[in-house]
Amino acid sequence: MSQDSHLDGNAAAGALSELFAVDLTAAIGQCNGCGRTSVFAEARVYVNAPGTVARCPGCDAVLLRVVTTPNDTYLDLRGLTYLRIPNS
Repeated sequence: MSQDSHLDGNAAAGALSELFAVDLTAAIGQCNGCGRTSVFAEARVYVNAPGTVARCPGCDAVLLRVVTTPNDTYLDLRGLTYLRIPNS
């Protein structure tokens, strides 16, 4: 798989489900880079990195990173202005 190959935001569901009790692929997020607002499932997700990296489909800015080590899981959300999770 080339470095440009990506999956959609659903590919991050497994890594995120280990941290959150809700399905974040349906959450609405706003990119801190370009201001695009969309469901997380539309993000471009790369899993062939050290961890999982989600990028904005509009400007390609990094939205989030999830890296799991033997002792900890690191979650970096600084690329999102917000992540809105709909109530059931």
